[in-house]
Amino acid sequence: MLTEERHSIILDVLAHQRSANLSELCALLDASESTVRRDLAVLSENGMLIKVRGGAMALGDSYTEFESNVEEKSNMFVEEKIAIAHYAASLIDDGDFIFLDAGTTTEKMIEFIPSKSVTFVTNAFINAKRLAQRGFKVIIPGGEIKASTEAIIGAETVAALSRYNFTKCFMGVNGISTRGGYSTPDTSEAAVKSTVIAHSKEVFVLGDHSKFGKITASKFAELKEGSAITDKLSDKKYLNIMSVKEVL
Repeated sequence: MLTEERHSIILDVLAHQRSANLSELCALLDASESTVRRDLAVLSENGMLIKVRGGAMALGDSYTEFESNVEEKSNMFVEEKIAIAHYAASLIDDGDFIFLDAGTTTEKMIEFIPSKSVTFVTNAFINAKRLAQRGFKVIIPGGEIKASTEAIIGAETVAALSRYNFTKCFMGVNGISTRGGYSTPDTSEAAVKSTVIAHSKEVFVLGDHSKFGKITASKFAELKEGSAITDKLSDKKYLNIMSVKEVL
């Protein structure tokens, strides 16, 4: 099969099902993994698809209501999350009053945070415990526990957080899109995130490349309201419309 034919089939598959894994494409094209990887790399460089680990995604936004639990999220894009977390932690300065959001990427920041005089507010018990073990001053707002994300949410949480003025906040995210802004599937979590962002001097949103081009149910901020930290962008259009730091 000619290269052009393979490229056409790959793009046709993505047009119909939005994503495809490497093994699926190899079987369909009757080609080796190395050949298909090269095809995906070329198509990605030409801006015709988004190359992801183990396959590819179609360009354009996709809407999703599904949210993995903490255990599932912790095993996804681990190297990318570590790189993002390491860079994010380097942005913390002496005297900062910081909100650290619940999430598997924000949690990974903790081991990299320099030993400085910093106070943290967090809506995640695991974050609070690990920060306290590091010797930092930690504040936890009251509220309801969401089991799947282990986040503290609700009206009581929002009310407590609205009394603070943060120097910096580091937020988790499920979707980053030009149409949907920064989003999360849960309206209660979105309310917490929006409140924190409104009361923060600097806003950093931590999301690996898989979060771009996705829209979930509840927008918590416009793209211009925060600086995104990611591993590496496949869709370079975002560099022209928002603040993005690539760390890989």
